[in-house]
Amino acid sequence: MKNIVILISGTGSNMAAIVHAAGRERWAERIGARVAAVISNRPGATGLQVARDAGIATAVVDHKSYAGREEFDAALQAAIDAHDPALVVLAGFMRILTPEFVAHYAGRIINIHPSLLPAFPGLHTHQRAIEAGCQVAGTTVHLVTAELDHGPILAQAVVPVLAGDTADTLAARVLTQEHLIYPRAVAEWLQHT
Repeated sequence: MKNIVILISGTGSNMAAIVHAAGRERWAERIGARVAAVISNRPGATGLQVARDAGIATAVVDHKSYAGREEFDAALQAAIDAHDPALVVLAGFMRILTPEFVAHYAGRIINIHPSLLPAFPGLHTHQRAIEAGCQVAGTTVHLVTAELDHGPILAQAVVPVLAGDTADTLAARVLTQEHLIYPRAVAEWLQHT
């Protein structure tokens, strides 16, 4: 069985979309994969309860309990490796990971970013797209590399930028596409490994 470990920091809506797709599409039977664990860097992340309600193991590795990124990443890596992951999925995980951590999972760690990469890496993507006068925006699933939001692209979805859009209205429209393409990209990655 290919174990998926999902990392979250908040509500875990992308994690929930992946969990629901895994059940609905019978990933365990069809592609030999399952969501084995959900891990958060924030003890109060509401997505942890969503995972527990789905019968998925959860853990918290609170970044505030560590002196620096290296110590946090080492503890996080130990928590992930306890589940023998075939794939690590960042789903709203709001921590920048060290190059050593990324190298440990090279080729088997993916992220979703709320822009059409390579445009607008980093934060405030929706506001930046509006301010730049973009007619379209979207979301990108990519392999994680040591360079932030620059790994090979696995999937993208496009949404229009509408007259009168705010960062919030655009973000909501992009999120609906994230919930569609992220589970699909995860399943495709698992089928080809």
